[in-house]
Amino acid sequence: MTTTDDTISEYLTRYADSLTAFDAETAAGLWSTPGTIVNDRSSGVLESHDAMIDGLRQSYPIYQRLGLASVGFELRERRDLSDRLVLVRVRWLFFDAGGAQLTDTDSYYLLRDEDAVGLQACVCVETDAAEKLQALAAARGVDLTAAP
Repeated sequence: MTTTDDTISEYLTRYADSLTAFDAETAAGLWSTPGTIVNDRSSGVLESHDAMIDGLRQSYPIYQRLGLASVGFELRERRDLSDRLVLVRVRWLFFDAGGAQLTDTDSYYLLRDEDAVGLQACVCVETDAAEKLQALAAARGVDLTAAP
């Protein structure tokens, strides 16, 4: 049972909507556990649904201080690895309250089609999020090291 582009887009729409709403519970529900996030500087494994919720909640104040009001996406690439595993490259688009694009980032997700719940992220590889968010913070005069 190969995952369709429509199924992937529906999944990414739910994920983008949960990020727009700063809804950590819904976003965490779109992840398998353990979930792994990797970037140029670090790797992390979130062992439980509660740990995923906490991790997501910790990132929200940064996005709010940067003026994030909504999230969109472009599905840039997909590669079926098996009947249930698909690797996708997603360009996330971050917008302010007026609809102007603040920045974008590219990430790869390993998604698994799980019988009971549908697609779940297992691994996220962030390729440029840290650099682009830091550049946005500098452009907006936001100190990301300061407490919110």
